[in-house]
Amino acid sequence: MRPVPPSRGYQPSPQLYPRRRPGLGGVAVLVVVTVLAALAAPHARVVRGVVAGRLPSLPTIGLPGPAPVAVDDAHAAQAVAFALGQRGKPYRWGAEGPYAFDCSGLTWAAWRAAGVTIPRTAAGQLAGLPRVRGRLRPGDLLVYRTDGPSRRHVAMVVGRGRMVEALGRGIPVRVTGIRGGWLGAVRPGAGR
Repeated sequence: MRPVPPSRGYQPSPQLYPRRRPGLGGVAVLVVVTVLAALAAPHARVVRGVVAGRLPSLPTIGLPGPAPVAVDDAHAAQAVAFALGQRGKPYRWGAEGPYAFDCSGLTWAAWRAAGVTIPRTAAGQLAGLPRVRGRLRPGDLLVYRTDGPSRRHVAMVVGRGRMVEALGRGIPVRVTGIRGGWLGAVRPGAGR
């Protein structure tokens, strides 16, 4: 008879319980959660509003729709008049009015008051609106590079070499001379 090797207890057949390979389960979950948080961050304020019951529902994100509203001088004049009416109101990052504005909140609210929908952020306005070809007109938006949180600043041309802007903390909405060095000039509602 053969000697029996020392036993470590019952050992099931490997076919019954295949050995699991060590995986990256925890790391993979962490990566997925981090990516989802980064994607959701721009919408956090809306989600908090829905959770707190201040908003009836989340806004829907639509596919590219019909051509933008054709903007005439009357729409631009309404947008400029609205923006000029906000002079003296405080700057607050992320604000869309009516008591405070950030730069793109001011331009967004002004064009909204004129019945024209434009992107909410300065970067979105630069990327999503048609570039100005030729001379600047009242209502055109000038987008600048900045060191601020969004890395972009936008102001609205009001005429005669002047623009209205919500520049930054401690500086209320104001009219000032147009500065050179903008990244781009865009015209809401103009054809591409």
